[in-house]
Amino acid sequence: MYTDKQKKIAGPTAKRRRRRKRKNSLPLLMLAAVCLCLGAVFLLPTLKKAFTGEDTGSRAPSAPVELVDLSGLNSPYAVLMDPDSGEILASRNSRESIYPASMTKMMTALLAVENLKDLDETVTLPEDIFPKLYAENASQAGFEPGEKVVARDLLYGILLPSGAECCLTLAQEIDGSEEEFVRRMNRRAQELEMTGTHFCNTTGLYDEDHYSTTEDMALLLKYALQEPEFRQAFTSSSHSTSPTNRHPQGITFYSTMFQALESPQVPGGEILGGKTGYTDESGLCLASLASINGKEYILVTAKAQGDHQTRPYHIEDAVTVYTQLGTSAQNP
Repeated sequence: MYTDKQKKIAGPTAKRRRRRKRKNSLPLLMLAAVCLCLGAVFLLPTLKKAFTGEDTGSRAPSAPVELVDLSGLNSPYAVLMDPDSGEILASRNSRESIYPASMTKMMTALLAVENLKDLDETVTLPEDIFPKLYAENASQAGFEPGEKVVARDLLYGILLPSGAECCLTLAQEIDGSEEEFVRRMNRRAQELEMTGTHFCNTTGLYDEDHYSTTEDMALLLKYALQEPEFRQAFTSSSHSTSPTNRHPQGITFYSTMFQALESPQVPGGEILGGKTGYTDESGLCLASLASINGKEYILVTAKAQGDHQTRPYHIEDAVTVYTQLGTSAQNP
């Protein structure tokens, strides 16, 4: 126990000691704070990757991002996609609205493959679809009203010569009418997260409310190529149909892209397939697939100037991009 005198002496002394302890501890606290901050800076990327799976460290971009230039194309809208991952490797106005023209038929073909139980079944082309097609000057594969055709031949008729009569026939076969089938198209577009797309018909004929983006068309093609029947037709340069009641010798179709393509060969690989499109409002469009050095790529371009009588500027754009990919890989 302290006496009153001791308390008077001890009180101030203890206070001074406590103040000295606080002063001495300040540098240590500051040092600890600095260490914590530095630790957080270095550990944050590791922690974020652990919890989110995202690598925040420095990462070199994919080679195509650096080595493919879309700015000089004839097509003002373009996107290059890796179909394995869905990664966009290069883009040019790829999320802006376009009129997709006959690239629309990729959705029609995909739904036919997904919803027909048997592609070897025989389907009769309705007579009532033809007057409208004649009036609109729609592209046709060559089938006639009342012709009995194997469904698989209609699929090839959609993807190779871009036959509108094949689209309407399969739409009626599956859903009873084009209108009902179009509802199915829009539902499927939502499922595929094609957020910039709205369909009004099965063929891509111009309608102000019928629109998409090159990115959405690439996404559609990515999924469609996973269906073996679609992929087989999409990558064919020609196809001969089975005999029918109107064409006993059958009909031979030719791909509109391969017909205008001087050679499918490009440095390091080849163009495997494509679906062209054209209306006055959409310009020249193309959704294509190529294999370069063992790796596949999807390219979708839209609104190149020209028409069916001019140079195929949309196809020239595809050759340009795939040549860049092949050349850059050979000369890293």
